[in-house]
Formats: sequence, structure tokens, C-alpha cells
Amino acid sequence: MNNKTLAILKPDCVKKNLIGKVVTLIQKAGFKVSAMKMVKLTPDAAKGFYQIHKDRPFFNDLIVYMTSGPCVPIALEKENAVEDFRKLIGATDPAKAAEGTIRKLYADSIQENIVHGSDSNENAAIEILHFFSRKELPDINGF
Repeated sequence: MNNKTLAILKPDCVKKNLIGKVVTLIQKAGFKVSAMKMVKLTPDAAKGFYQIHKDRPFFNDLIVYMTSGPCVPIALEKENAVEDFRKLIGATDPAKAAEGTIRKLYADSIQENIVHGSDSNENAAIEILHFFSRKELPDINGF
């Protein structure tokens, strides 16, 4: 089991001034924040990060959304981090998300869904290194 994952507090989260509330929920769920920063993604950076979706019909809208304002990538640690974080954030569609999940509490739609979470251990490692250099991760296991 992997003990790291990436969260991104998306532009709608930042715009709605929910950073503190969401980080508090993450920490209360037992996650350790190993690295965190605010960034404004360029179109090229967003396309690189979301290249897995490049052939999907929502790709261009996703890039516009993710570059619409600052976001907050966070490297997180916890035993079984990927699976536990996916449970904490809830379904992509907030209408289908379980009660008490971050998306159920704060998201407005499938597109504006507050938070990204890595979907696999392999992608977590890749995604963390998309936003953080190894120098920025001195205390995270596996880096």
C-alpha cells in the first residue's frame, strides 16, 4: 500500500474561500500535509497534467476551468492514502457523493467539484512530482 497522494484544491475551492475548511477536513481524516503551495496553472501546465483526458469531450472545458484562477496542490501522506482520500472527497458528481464528503459539502457540479485526488498509487507519485520538486519534499516517504 502506498502512503502518499496528491490533492488539488481547484479554482472554485479557492474562489469560494474554502481552503481552510477543506484542509481542516483532510487533516481531521488523518492525513499529514507534506507540501502545499498556491499556483496559477498555465494552459500548457494544465494540459500536461490532464493529458490522460486529452481525447475526452470535456478536456477543453477542464483546461479552461483549471486555468481560471489559482489552485492549491497538496502532497499528502497517510497509510492507504489514495483510497482513503478518494473516499473522503466523494464521487465526482456532488449529487451522487456520500454525505459528509468534501464534494457533497462544497462542490456545485461535476465540473466545479472543488478537489482533485490521485486515482492510483502510480499516478500519485507522478502527480506529486508534477507540482513539487524533490527538494520541496524532504520529509515525504519515497521521495
